[in-house]
Amino acid sequence: MEVLVLIIIIAGCCAFYFKSGRVDHRPPSRQTRPHTPRPTPRPFNAQTAKPKAAHPTLCGQAFVIDGDSIVIKKTQIRLFGVDAPEMNHPFGKKAKWALLAMCKGQTIQAEITAEDAHGRTVAKCYLPDGRDLSQEMVKLGLAIDWPKYSGGKYAEFEPPDIRKKLWLADAR
Repeated sequence: MEVLVLIIIIAGCCAFYFKSGRVDHRPPSRQTRPHTPRPTPRPFNAQTAKPKAAHPTLCGQAFVIDGDSIVIKKTQIRLFGVDAPEMNHPFGKKAKWALLAMCKGQTIQAEITAEDAHGRTVAKCYLPDGRDLSQEMVKLGLAIDWPKYSGGKYAEFEPPDIRKKLWLADAR
């Protein structure tokens, strides 16, 4: 009997508490939030306006995948305008390790230019001292210029006969 009286008292207190408005018993999606006014936009000022960057950039430590692919901040990036041997080709591992040695401990700046057919971001990547990673890989003889995409920008840096060394002569 005493237990029954105690349960009735607790139920009555709960009912009073919820009806008094102290607890909002609506689902969370319907609860009201305090109104915060939006800031009013500032008018355009031509004297203080800065032009938008030509290409979006990404900066950070690089994780090297192979001789022409890196990852910066979870974005897979293909080096602009060059082609390096794949990992299963004779110079593939050498190309990867050379790129890794250049990028290790460096903050790489990637200027995004496009997206390739495989969904990778294509970017011109630079070391902190301003050197172009694509150009450096071509100079080392571990990548070749890809004129279809670079417009021949890196052709002058290719060592003689590098195309025969890295791939079969008719591969490109």
